[in-house]
Amino acid sequence: MSKTLELAIDLLKRQSDTPLDAGCQEVMIARLEKLGFNIERMRFNDVDNFYARRGNTSPLLVFAGHTDVVPTGPIDKWHTPPFEPTIKDGMLYARGAADMKTSLAAFITSIEEFIAENPNHKGSIGLLITSDEEGIAVNGTIKVVEVLKARNELIDYCIVGEPTSNKVVGDMIKNGRRGSLSGKLTVIGLQGHIAYPHLVKNPIHLVAPAIKDMVETVWDTGNEYFPPTSWQISNMNGGTGATNVVPGEVEILFNFRFCPELNGAGSTEANLKQRVHAILDKHALEYELVWEYSQPYITPRGNLVEAISRAIEHAYGVSPELSTTGGTSDGRFIADICKQVIEFGPLNKTIHKLNECVGVADIEPLKDTYKYTMKKLLVATHV
Repeated sequence: MSKTLELAIDLLKRQSDTPLDAGCQEVMIARLEKLGFNIERMRFNDVDNFYARRGNTSPLLVFAGHTDVVPTGPIDKWHTPPFEPTIKDGMLYARGAADMKTSLAAFITSIEEFIAENPNHKGSIGLLITSDEEGIAVNGTIKVVEVLKARNELIDYCIVGEPTSNKVVGDMIKNGRRGSLSGKLTVIGLQGHIAYPHLVKNPIHLVAPAIKDMVETVWDTGNEYFPPTSWQISNMNGGTGATNVVPGEVEILFNFRFCPELNGAGSTEANLKQRVHAILDKHALEYELVWEYSQPYITPRGNLVEAISRAIEHAYGVSPELSTTGGTSDGRFIADICKQVIEFGPLNKTIHKLNECVGVADIEPLKDTYKYTMKKLLVATHV
């Protein structure tokens, strides 16, 4: 059993349902302290985080990730117990195997090997680890970033170990994420008996033309790195439950996954809000609208993308494509203090599903990818 697989199994045994860490971080810290890392434990409310750094010069390469996992779902529907890591038919099964404890293990063992082989490397190595990524994400990475920003500790390169691979490990790197802009829209009408339409204002009928307008709106056409902005309704609720009562209001939850503005193409938070309000106002609706925003980020081709792309080719024999698809990640917070942030990790096919797993044969190449990336960025001459 490789050291990476052994460490992954140790982490996977720990039931770290978000926001619990269940001791995972202390296991990692113990390994890092032996390598001379300075450790800062940062607990915010009920969330454990740590920031570790070895070295005090530039460039600073940070590995980022999370120890918390999503709930298992019905345990009786798992083939094997979700917190008893099991190898079967070449796959390692456990909750968090793909998202993202295998990456955490690969971080640690790649750093151990890299330092052993390159004790006098240039620059610095860091880790930013949270247990609040799968939850509401308010006491995790975002808080650690605030601490680093306050003392002007900027990061040159960051690798987030999220599961990004699509069909085979190594085929996809996330070099950015779309923005997310959610709205909670309440359209107000006038409740009354359904048999007296002249005495009511049906908010569902009133908002229908505005919904049609928003469905048909081309918000933008995308740009070099992002697909066009999309707008979708996720929930729509109105009515008392009775069949003879027109509701007094209807609540609509919607979301933009938007292409951020870049070189004159794309959208901004402010622009999308203005256009939505303009549509609602055009239809003379009485409404309340509450917004929730998650910022986008993008890392153009550069040193980090080049280094990890070559590393993936070296370890997996695959040429990765760049992508900005998918949901949000903590990369959006780190981008505030780091100009080059990418995400790379195992297959995402089973994440958040029953019987989550990773291929055992993919684990050592993942470690090698991270190690080779460090060689490309932190060693003056590399192979």
